Amino acid sequence: MVTEDVSYSGTFQRSSDFSTQIGVIAMEGHKLTVRAVERALDILLAFSEAKELSLTEIAKRVSLNKSTVHRLLNTLEEKGFVMRDSVTEKYRLGYSVWELAGNLTLPHDPAVLFLPEMERLRDLLDETVSLYVRDGKHRVRVQAVESQQTIRRVAPIGVRLPLSVGASSKVLVAYADPETRAEILADPDWPPQVDKHAYVRQLEAIRARGYATSVEEREAGTAAVAAPIFSRSGRLAAALSVSGPASRLTLEKMQEIAPHVIEAAKRMGRLVP
Repeated sequence: MVTEDVSYSGTFQRSSDFSTQIGVIAMEGHKLTVRAVERALDILLAFSEAKELSLTEIAKRVSLNKSTVHRLLNTLEEKGFVMRDSVTEKYRLGYSVWELAGNLTLPHDPAVLFLPEMERLRDLLDETVSLYVRDGKHRVRVQAVESQQTIRRVAPIGVRLPLSVGASSKVLVAYADPETRAEILADPDWPPQVDKHAYVRQLEAIRARGYATSVEEREAGTAAVAAPIFSRSGRLAAALSVSGPASRLTLEKMQEIAPHVIEAAKRMGRLVP
């Protein structure tokens, strides 16, 4: 059983059931606040001054013991608000932050810096251009510029999609480090209708030619071509995708535009340290 202290005043009555359900409650003036939520938010705010932090660094910044911080980080990671690097064991903000941010844009964000190049590619090919990053077992669309054609691919920002299908998904898996790629392929929730052996062969072909294609893998009537974006240090940063109706983006057409997507991805990568 969880035992928590509740501060109260006025007509607010102490309730063990209530406190058990919501955790520690603190009184600030005339407002009741949930201490566990405050602590979790303090952890998120700790990243305002650093992109990556270790467990020890976070605990020091928020003045909490490491076991408490570790439990809170596990919850935040489960909900996608932080992610943990398996190599450095450091934490950084997760892509659920993007979903909450909505239309909020920050000039120094790569997704914002990429916009001019994405718009140039959209204008050149007249198809929807999207930017995806990997978040655990999913890819997240963090930026998009839509085609101006009447029939076009609609691309809402913040959408989370599986890594098992789609050109961008295959790019993010193909160019992930071997350990990460193995973890993704070992996922017990991998859809049984997607043949892993065929998928792995596709990944090998993608690495050989430098881009991926998909035709009606996730949605009927749609197709896409995608290329990896590497930072200046050689790290896989994102996947750049051009998508549209399969009637326009035939395999021949995608082979024709693939070099443009690859070159745009290279130029965008130069903006990332």
